[in-house]
Amino acid sequence: MSKGLRIAFFGSSLVSAYWNAAATYYRGIIRALHSRGHQVTFYEPDAYERQKHRDIADPPWARVVVYPAEGTEAVERCLESARGSDVVVKASGVGVFDALLEARVLDLRGPDTQVVFWDVDASTTLERMRKNPGDPFRALIPHYDHILTYGGGEPVVQAYRALGARQCVPIYNALDPSTHHPVARHPRFVGDLAFLGNRLPDREARVEDFFLTAAKLLPQQRFLLGGSGWGDRPLPSNVRYLGHVYTPDHNALNCTPRAVLNISRESMTRFGFSPAMRVFEAAGAAACLITDAWEGIEMFLEPGYEVLVAHHGAGVAELLSELNAEQARCIGEAARRRVLAEHTYSHRALQVEAVLGFTAARRTSLGAQEQVA
Repeated sequence: MSKGLRIAFFGSSLVSAYWNAAATYYRGIIRALHSRGHQVTFYEPDAYERQKHRDIADPPWARVVVYPAEGTEAVERCLESARGSDVVVKASGVGVFDALLEARVLDLRGPDTQVVFWDVDASTTLERMRKNPGDPFRALIPHYDHILTYGGGEPVVQAYRALGARQCVPIYNALDPSTHHPVARHPRFVGDLAFLGNRLPDREARVEDFFLTAAKLLPQQRFLLGGSGWGDRPLPSNVRYLGHVYTPDHNALNCTPRAVLNISRESMTRFGFSPAMRVFEAAGAAACLITDAWEGIEMFLEPGYEVLVAHHGAGVAELLSELNAEQARCIGEAARRRVLAEHTYSHRALQVEAVLGFTAARRTSLGAQEQVA
């Protein structure tokens, strides 16, 4: 394939999903961009013990540069090494040096370099700026060539445009069929309903409602809770706590129980149009997914046919009590067909290229320049 774009990407982590919900999203997008001929260098800090909890080695589809989380010298060197890239991306929620990076990547912008802010948690970013009109990021928004978001639909687009964004385009989560797919059932994950999600302040009350209430209403059924931070939380006797579930085990966790549950964070439900990664991971594994209700779900999966939708924990319990194995299998297989047809990261990579103005003619032009050089 002819030459693609050189992309410098400053994010939380590509190689570790530990306290890093965006890892699967980054991997899917970047692997798909690489498959289309683009070269990505991913800069990530050695922070939050993520390097100690790596779940993949440095991948062949991206160059990974890990820099210290203390002092600014190393991150400044990374910024300088990114100079001259075709595209420089600053993702939200790096966790360290966020304010520095948000400002400094704009220094790399030029006639041949586009600078992108990629918001992987737009609801949190927008809420932060709403509460603090003096947030320094507000003044930077109009200077970015593009704002891309993990989700949010038209409400997020309009919110960013009101803050001066030149353009804002949601690049939704998707499926990477090479990493999330059906596998054999595993004894560790046998149960009736599984939920996987870290314990976060704007999620805990909804987990209490949609998951723990359902467990209390169905004491004879078996529930599985995975994710970090729940160890000291009192749980019903029919809920088994799994702790952190590493990415390689996600397929078995999705394939083994009768159904899996998606619970959106409170901030994400306010904006809607934000399917979590677990929605596509579950669909890719042909799991039967029960999700809380959020605006825009029908854009991705058809309620009642490809996904089951509940408005509260009692609704989850009712759906689960009526769901037999054959129904669960049919729903999971229908969801898998839908996401393979419309919602893979290959589809998203094409969308990113369109936003960046990377056309077939541009690819040919870069390839010709490389041959001349």
